[in-house]
Parts: sequence; structure tokens; C-alpha cells
Amino acid sequence: MSALQCPARVFLARHGEAEYETALVTDDGGSLTARGREQSRALAERLRPERIARVWTSPLSRAVQTAEIAAAVLGVDVVVREGLREYGVGSLAGTGGDEAAVVGPLFRAWVDGDEEATIPGGEPVAGIVARARGVLDEIADAHPGEAVLVVSHGGVVQVTVPELLGLPRASAYDLVLPGAGLVELEADADGWRLVRRDADR
Repeated sequence: MSALQCPARVFLARHGEAEYETALVTDDGGSLTARGREQSRALAERLRPERIARVWTSPLSRAVQTAEIAAAVLGVDVVVREGLREYGVGSLAGTGGDEAAVVGPLFRAWVDGDEEATIPGGEPVAGIVARARGVLDEIADAHPGEAVLVVSHGGVVQVTVPELLGLPRASAYDLVLPGAGLVELEADADGWRLVRRDADR
């Protein structure tokens, strides 16, 4: 991150509620439900006083739909970044496997210090953090003194925010966000700071 003279304010949000076209485990897909669309509009209305300069988003459809709805309300453009996508499901893709039964132990291993914890065939948690952090640092560099909305995914938020803030990894369990829930962060030359999360409101 470059030396920012004024902090960038980053509203890091989870996409709105989604439904999926298959019951099989998948990396892709997901369309917003009617409730998810309303959550996205409400998110934008909530952020209207913040004078959002741009919306950045994961390329996954449920995130892009959230971002486009919010951007339309806010009157700004949308930028897509691959690094904001959700964790890959690896060898679970296309199966009827229990994703939660795999992800729970994966998170626990990462909290306990396993840098290479991964879904079989998927990327290590450390890789998820590295790619998401790279994009967030890019965003902060691009928006000194401005506020932006970043739409990503629950898993990405949970593993990346503790690393950004230098918090214990176990704090990931305090970052479970509802549809269109968010964490407000600031970033400048001194690093990243937590302003508030939805649970604090």
C-alpha cells in the first residue's frame, strides 16, 4: 500500500441472499432472491450519506448483482476483481457433499495456525487471504480520502479481516455477516483499522 495522506473508507459487504440453480456443491452461480435484491437496495440506501465513490465486486453472479443494484442507487460505476471471489470448493465441486462439514474443520485448522489448510483440491486459506488483501490494498490506494463499497463473500470476509487488522484468527467467528451485512474499515499509510461491523451497530 502506498503512503496515503487521507484514509480510504472501505465498506466491505457480503452479497445479498441468494438461491442456486443446483443442489450440488459449486464454485459459481447463485442469483439474488427477492429478499437479496431488497437487501442490496437497503445496503445502498444505508450508504447513500457516505458519498460512495465506486463499487468494487467479486466476479461471482450473486456479488455482481448485489453490486449493480447498489451502484444504480448510488449513481456510481462497478469494478470487478477476481481476487474478491469466494473460496474454491475444490474436489467437492459437482458433488452432493456436505460443504459445511468440510469448511468448519478447515476454518478451525486455519485458526489453529495451519497456513496450508484447504478443502481437498482447493486453494489454501493463506492464498484466499493473500488475493483478497491484494485487491483491498489496491482499492485503498485508488481511493485516498474517499469511501467505497466492496462486495465479496462471507468466507473471504471472515478470513481476510483478522489478517488485515492483526487480530487473532479466532476473531473470524465474530465476523459472520448476514446478507448484505458489512464491516467498515479505514486504511492509510499506517495500515488497516476496524471502524465498526454490523454487530456493533
